[in-house]
Amino acid sequence: MNPSKVVKKLDPYVPGRSIDEIASNYGFQPEDIIKLGSNENPIGPSPIAIESLKKNLHLISQYPETNLSSLLKGIASYSGVSPANVILGGDGADEILDVLGKAYIEPGDEIIIPIPGYMYYEFTLKIHGAIPVYAKWDVPSNSLDVDSVIQAISPKTKLIFLCTPNNPTGGLISKDDIKKVIESTNAIVVVDEAYFEFSDVNNVDLLKDYKNVFILRTFSKVLGLAGMRIGYGLSNPEIIEYMYRVKPVFSLTKLSEIAATATLQDKEYIKKSTEVSIESRELLYTSLSNFKNLKVFESKANYLLVDIRETGLTAKELSENLMKKGVIVRDCTSFKGLDEYWIRVSVGTIEKDKKFIKILDELIG
Repeated sequence: MNPSKVVKKLDPYVPGRSIDEIASNYGFQPEDIIKLGSNENPIGPSPIAIESLKKNLHLISQYPETNLSSLLKGIASYSGVSPANVILGGDGADEILDVLGKAYIEPGDEIIIPIPGYMYYEFTLKIHGAIPVYAKWDVPSNSLDVDSVIQAISPKTKLIFLCTPNNPTGGLISKDDIKKVIESTNAIVVVDEAYFEFSDVNNVDLLKDYKNVFILRTFSKVLGLAGMRIGYGLSNPEIIEYMYRVKPVFSLTKLSEIAATATLQDKEYIKKSTEVSIESRELLYTSLSNFKNLKVFESKANYLLVDIRETGLTAKELSENLMKKGVIVRDCTSFKGLDEYWIRVSVGTIEKDKKFIKILDELIG
């Protein structure tokens, strides 16, 4: 009955707090909660996706398709690549990470992660025996310390993660710096573009010139389908083919396929979704910057990293005070590379943003 040694030593991943949890704990109605903690889409899913789901609910008695050629073509067109360059997963980008681990990691292999950064890389790949090696994201300049990444490369390096925009800081990695890393190694360089739509920058062109690039993406952010769990990766056909050998056959549900296909067809929704989130981000940045006891970092994603140490509160204390008022932000204490004085604030509707700023002013203004 003993779990594996790796699982015994694994620290649990700490997700953002849920609406139902906070509503129950503090006596709010779920619809009154202002959730700014999980980088979700503030306007919800595409109306066309909702209608498509309604029309196809009767299909849930059937197994999903194994040949997802129509959706793969849609993703390829959206991304500017060939369908042979696409792998699709049914548990968001998390499944794509897991499949990368199954296909490429052997016990003792190293993965390089700049910190502070997205900690799910480490959480997922440790299970496959990977050893995390930490490079540096320079927080004051909100930029990658590219030399720290290159210096961390060893003969055991198998995967290198470059998150751009970086989670939780929101900063971009320049294409030149990405190229420097790619050209310094034979390891697979995973460019995580979960938030690329908010930055108007992508790195798909690198796939033409380099065989060791893997771009990680999701339908959970600008495409508004976090609850449907759809992720995808872009790379050269050889990497994609090896990954499909170990990927679960039926991981993408029937309804997820339908929702994803419909969303990609809804160009007006994608445009509006992007614009609303950027407008919210800029409003939050301006409003939070007006607080003398906060330091807010410019972001190219749909969230902002905020240094709160001058409030005299820790992130845990401030986030709990906000939850008592019906507001959820992300306590970043669990992020390696950050101390206990950082929160991350996701975009919301303009109305909810203004309510949040008013509540925050009452607490720390």
